[in-house]
Amino acid sequence: MPTSRSYRDSCGIARALDVVGERWALLIVRELLLTPRRFSELRHALPHVSSNVLADRLRELEKNGVIRQGPAETEGSTAYRLTDWGRKLEPIVRGLGEWGVDAPQPPEPAALSASSVLIFMEDAARPDPAAPPTVCRLDLGGRVWTVRLAEGRLRVRAGEATTADASLRADPKTLSALLNDPSALESACADGSVAVVGDLSAIRRLLRAVNRDDRPAAP
Repeated sequence: MPTSRSYRDSCGIARALDVVGERWALLIVRELLLTPRRFSELRHALPHVSSNVLADRLRELEKNGVIRQGPAETEGSTAYRLTDWGRKLEPIVRGLGEWGVDAPQPPEPAALSASSVLIFMEDAARPDPAAPPTVCRLDLGGRVWTVRLAEGRLRVRAGEATTADASLRADPKTLSALLNDPSALESACADGSVAVVGDLSAIRRLLRAVNRDDRPAAP
């Protein structure tokens, strides 16, 4: 059942935690930062949460005005998306991600969603601002994303690109490993854990834009 627990504290921090402090709440917000999600997609992205707990968290977040339901891309289904107020959590969630890279790794089997890796890429990448734009199509866990490097920034959006320099298919953990070691791209292609179509150098530029000496390791 949805929780009604409260810190009974008037501080803004405590009131914020009354809304999003329950377990899984902020991870649901994380999964909605880049695109709306259906219930089944959230279950796939958060494999260690039960269906009942996920449903409770979604009801709480919707009741508190953080998320709302609306039509999904698939006809006849609904998806959850952030409200304008919920969207204000984005810099907070991204800041937690930056802070959390110094925390210990969880025990295996540990989940890693596509959203986690893509958000990390957006925050960590520093592409050459003088380089021509590069567009890459990423197929991560069966969902397609478009990644564009241009003007010194990396931006991610859900869906197919009109045109792309290259396409990469991998699971999120494999992509994360490549962000930490771009030199492993060729061997990953050879063993089949990664499939690349198009300009391989475009994928190398993407990986190297994130793999910098001054940034923390990918999750």
